[in-house]
Parts: sequence; structure tokens; C-alpha cells
Amino acid sequence: MAFAARATPDSVPIVPLSADGLPAWTAAAPPGAAEWVRATGFAAKPGEVCFLPDGGGRLSRVLAGVAAGGSMWDLAGLPGRLPEGVYRLDAERAPEAATLAALGWALGGYAFDRYTAKARPKAALAWPDGADRAEVERLAAAAALVRDLINAPACDLGPAELAEAARATVEPFGARVETIVGEALLERGYPSVHAVGRAAAQPPRLVDISWGEPDAPRVTLVGKGVCFDSGGLDIKPASGMLHMKKDMGGAAQVLGLARVLMDAGAPIRLRVLVPAVENAISAGAFRPRDVLDTRKGLTVEVGNTDAEGRLILSDALAEAARDRPEAIVDFATLTGAARVALGTELPALFCNDDALAGGLLDGGAAVEDPLWRLPLWPGYRRHIESKVADLHSTGSIPQGGAITAALFLERFVEPDIPWAHIDLMAYNAEARPGRPEGGEAQGMRAVRAWLRARYG
Repeated sequence: MAFAARATPDSVPIVPLSADGLPAWTAAAPPGAAEWVRATGFAAKPGEVCFLPDGGGRLSRVLAGVAAGGSMWDLAGLPGRLPEGVYRLDAERAPEAATLAALGWALGGYAFDRYTAKARPKAALAWPDGADRAEVERLAAAAALVRDLINAPACDLGPAELAEAARATVEPFGARVETIVGEALLERGYPSVHAVGRAAAQPPRLVDISWGEPDAPRVTLVGKGVCFDSGGLDIKPASGMLHMKKDMGGAAQVLGLARVLMDAGAPIRLRVLVPAVENAISAGAFRPRDVLDTRKGLTVEVGNTDAEGRLILSDALAEAARDRPEAIVDFATLTGAARVALGTELPALFCNDDALAGGLLDGGAAVEDPLWRLPLWPGYRRHIESKVADLHSTGSIPQGGAITAALFLERFVEPDIPWAHIDLMAYNAEARPGRPEGGEAQGMRAVRAWLRARYG
């Protein structure tokens, strides 16, 4: 990460300014500075930068245009725009604000350079006073892990590589990892994971991670790990398939979050379940109208093979509920309907417990990682009924697809176990400061904030 241990006498101050605050700053500015600002046309609009020289032609300070009220993303666009050197914030901030500012800077220094020799930003920020350096470092490392996993193409990140990435992520923290592969899924009772992934060259698998003291409060994370989604026999068009390397974005989130929790020594008994498959086409592919068994014993009629994520999650959620944790949270790039409702930047939250939902929403608001709650509307349960099986995978109407998908998942969790389902994009469709186009961590910091507030 692009940080300096401390400010130096030569470090250049960064002055965040909103349009409303610019007049007061120029009125009190050093001689010549106000004239320079006016001459350059700097209006302190968000994203604008003004470089102020000193009398010797050197850079004396940087004015950064920000939105009124401040945000963690205020400085996120600067690492790639500033000349090489060490910079510092010109004013003290509250510890929470200093931590968010440092995290925004850290995320702004990310680049996916696995396949290119792209140079990383060389501007370094002195750690702001009061910032929680350890938390910034673990969150930035986790976000980089999430982004790297999602950005990796499916030719280099199939189910086997995803399982190995999970192992490499958590074993340094002393976690136990078990991976159930191929036909063993049938022997161990994960028939839906097997059915979805059996057509691919790499066999499907379930990654099961355990960490923490056995008598600590139990929290289980579940992440959808579809490493590539062709749509199966209900094949996607080329435009719909283009970004489907990201369909393991839910798995990436839970691995990043697990890394944060383990590094922080969270006082919980953590379990992470990742069903990892590729939804491919071959003679062995599952078909529309097939009836699949599930780990819970419910039968499912397949409405569309492109709705495969809920099938693999059904087995993982049933297993997650088996040891009755205090909470289950799953992440999944599950439905286009959630994107239609909320866009790409705002993950949908479904939850069967108001206290859990409130904690997640509050946590997301506190760390600028927002979620938006949508209803588990019981009136729509009739739309996932089947005439030949216990459940229908896709529902009988095209509307409300995110809700019917969540209602389907709800059937695999016991009603008295608090459960949250986060339906997310996990991808930036366009670049913004600190958030380059490509894979993104969404909801990860919100869940971390909730767990920290609840358990410490």
C-alpha cells in the first residue's frame, strides 16, 4: 500500500475543499495562492485537483475538490494523479474519519496487474493521526483479494483454483479446510452442487472452512462460487456471458471477510462454506424440468439452468443451518432483478431477522458500504411452488425475481436461525475514484462492522 510511516518536513499537505468552503480558504490563503487558484479555474468540484507552487517552483500543497460533508472516497482518486512523493493531510480528523480517509487512499492504489507490467502509483500518504492502521491494512488487503479473485479470468480461476485460493487465504491463520470434490459430493449429501457442476471439465466441489474457539459464538458465511456461468443448456447470449467470470463474486466476498476476521482475531467461531462450480454445457449437463434432490431433502424442479446459483446455495445453506449458528450470512451474484431494482452499486439485503438486518444496515452506513433491504414477501411464496416437486427454482412469474430467489433460499434455513442474504453485483461497471472498473468488494465491510459492533 502507498503509505509512509510518518510525515516528513518535505511532505506536501493535501487540503480537501468543497465548493462552499473554497471562498473561506482563499480569503485566508498565503500570498499569491488565491490568485493562482483563480487563474487555474479551480472551483473545488469533487475530483478537481489544484497544485499550488511555492516561491521556488516546488509543490507546496495540493487542493482536492470534495463533496460537502466528506466521504471516504475524497482522496481515493489521488494516488494515481499526484507526482511521486510523500503527502499528508493538512488537518486533524476524528479517528473514524481518519480511518476511512486512509482506507479510501489505500483502495485508490489498487491495480489488477497480473497480466501486465502496469506501474502502480508512487505517491505515498503519511498515516493520518488517529487512523486505525491495522484495520485499514487488513481491509485493504481483503479488498485487493476480492478484486483479484473476481478479475481473474475463468481460464485461470476454475473451481480447483478457487478452492486453492481459499486454502491459501485461511491456512496461515490456523483455519481448518476440507474440500469435497466430484462424486464425493453425492456420497456426502450435496446433490445440487454436484448436478450444477458435473458438466464442466473441472469437477464441482464444496470448500468448508472452520476457525476460532469451538465454544465461541458461531457465525457462518456462505458464498456463491460459480467460476463461470454459460447459462448451461439455457445458454446466455454473448452479451450476458461476457462478465460471467465474476459469478464467483459471492465466494470472493466471504474469503475476503474471513481474512479480515481471522487477522483481527474476532472472538467468534467462524465457518465459511463455498460451493465452487462451473455451469457448463456437455452431455452431462442438468436440464430444464429436471427434478433435483437437495441436502435438506426437498426436491426442486429446474425452471431454467441459468438460475444455478440458488441451487448450489441450497445445499450450502442447509449445511450451514445444521450446527445452528447465531447467524448465517450469504453473498451471491444471484439475480439481474436486484440490479434492475437497485442498480449495480447498491446490494440488496434480504433478512429473516429485524435485529440482524438493522445491524447490517447500520454497519454499512457507518463505513460507507451501503446495503438496501428488500422484503421476503410471503405473498410471493406461491410463485415458487411446483406441481411435480417441493419447490420450483425460478418461479411462475417474471416479476420480483430477486424476491422469489431469496424466498427459495429461505426454505433451506431454519426459521429461527437469523439469516441474511446479500444479492450483489461484485463488479464496477465503470471506474470511479478508488473503485476501478472490474471486481469489487461489496457488503464485506458492512458485515465486518456489524460483527465488530456485536462481538468486538
